Amino acid sequence: MIVIDNALRFREDTDNPIKVGVVGAGFMTVGLINQIEKYTPGMKAVAICNRTLENAAKCYEKAGILNITLCETHQQIDETILAQGYSICNDPEALCRSEEIDIVVDATGAIAYGASVVLTAIKYKKPILMLNPELDATLGPVLKHYADQADVMLSQTDGDQPGVIMNLYRYVKGLGLTPLVCGNIKGFLDEHKTPTDMEEFARNVNQGTRMITNFTDGSKLSFEQASVANATGMGVAKRGMSAYRSDKHIDELTYIHDIDQLKAQGGIVDFVIGAKPGPGVYVYGATDDPMVQDYLKYLKMGPGPLYSFYTPYHLCFFDIPSSIARAFHFGDAVMYPQGGPVVEVIAMAKRDLKAGEKLDGYGGYLSYGVCENYNIAREQNLLPLGLTEDVVLKQDVPMDQALTFDDIEYPQDRLIFQLYEEQLRIFDPLEVKLDNENI
Repeated sequence: MIVIDNALRFREDTDNPIKVGVVGAGFMTVGLINQIEKYTPGMKAVAICNRTLENAAKCYEKAGILNITLCETHQQIDETILAQGYSICNDPEALCRSEEIDIVVDATGAIAYGASVVLTAIKYKKPILMLNPELDATLGPVLKHYADQADVMLSQTDGDQPGVIMNLYRYVKGLGLTPLVCGNIKGFLDEHKTPTDMEEFARNVNQGTRMITNFTDGSKLSFEQASVANATGMGVAKRGMSAYRSDKHIDELTYIHDIDQLKAQGGIVDFVIGAKPGPGVYVYGATDDPMVQDYLKYLKMGPGPLYSFYTPYHLCFFDIPSSIARAFHFGDAVMYPQGGPVVEVIAMAKRDLKAGEKLDGYGGYLSYGVCENYNIAREQNLLPLGLTEDVVLKQDVPMDQALTFDDIEYPQDRLIFQLYEEQLRIFDPLEVKLDNENI
């Protein structure tokens, strides 16, 4: 918040707040609206779009905001904002088209719906922040391509693990070190857990059962680390990452990596289970400068060759207002894919699957996700987990086997498949070559 707090205070003092529109009205949006309206000067959450209008209204009501207007058009949203009111709607185009909204936050937590929201924001030249690592890991490169063509900022947010890792990555690079491991600290992992297994836990923490299952079976973690990989250019050391288990502090686990191998790979994204501090994220960096090594040893950073930096928390929606200010006021994106995909989240069978079954997406009963390097995923025609909702199996797949495109029937006219195929054409040299030969 340093510097950002002064910028927001200036906006408050000059009566020029950043006006935010949010799409999605789930658990995180409730907290985000409360944070912006009660604790963030120089910013207003002026509109919420959600397919269920009642949930959008509740986000405002829980923050003590009652002057809410149901709007159907962008003109009505504009009029409401100019009258110092708050809008709810169920049409993302109306929100994105509003001339009074400065920036849009995708808090849908969905891939297909989220992709359409991002494309709509780009269409109307609205900077957009994605609280949606599932979408970013699956289609982020092609969406960033469209955003760049339209000269629109597209970024993920701070607060969730990927953004916190990227802040740390940038910090370590700024010190003059080379980041070689970008990691996540996870407390548990059971790839075969289902929504039925997690129903009571989800109810106790007031979250959706599928989202909690997404956390528990490792799919959420995989989406997050794939996003970091695509933002840094780092791959994975092996399918599924290390999943190293330890109750030691993360500072004590640098020995699990071979620094020469890390350098040869250009760094990796990874995670450990059970380490301290949890939850948290970490970056291992290195330097070949003997003077820097001596100073780091003197400053109690250890003997090297890997030096441990960590953040012992991630604060979700609490940090999103600073992401909004960074993006809109300073033009500083938290993170985005640097080019084509580096790592994909591939779908694995959660149990023995039978031909004719309809897959149910991430956080469901039938599949979980793990990270795989993009070149291997494409060589083996592996199916991204983000494309597994409502597609039908053509053949049996045994438990813990990776699914492929050959295993499924899928509607090629569906938006997410069209975007994925476009992503292949833009970033996959083999695909581009084949297209050119057919011209």
